[in-house]
Amino acid sequence: MEVILLEKISNLGGLGDKVDVKAGFGRNYLIPQGKAVHANEGNSAEFEARRAELEAAAATTHNAAEVRAKAINAMGLISISANAGEEGKLFGSVGTRDIAEALTAAGCDVEKSEVRLPQGALRELGEYEVAIHVFGDVSAAVAIAVVPE
Repeated sequence: MEVILLEKISNLGGLGDKVDVKAGFGRNYLIPQGKAVHANEGNSAEFEARRAELEAAAATTHNAAEVRAKAINAMGLISISANAGEEGKLFGSVGTRDIAEALTAAGCDVEKSEVRLPQGALRELGEYEVAIHVFGDVSAAVAIAVVPE
């Protein structure tokens, strides 16, 4: 299935690119979310007419994401308290939801889907560097300290 992207999609393409995707991905995700349209003559002409508007909206979103990323990078060490044993192992884990809630409580709105934990949930006490995927190619990093209750 060939579609025209209406915004930049990671690992797929940028605004205005015609890309081939699997039919289910296009039909069930890209088109209903308004991220793409079918690649036919009518939609191509309509896209070219709206190109400037879409590029301006993408630039505005990108600038807002950079401002959020700077705010997240400027945050100091964020402490999250958790139940832990004597050896430093947690009873449970600190996951993306816990980190997002701690950052939101500290004054920076972050969704749990934006938190990236490449090694999985945090299961020990200590300090960790956590990546926050703000938008597209804009990301930030924040220091998290898991401390005992």
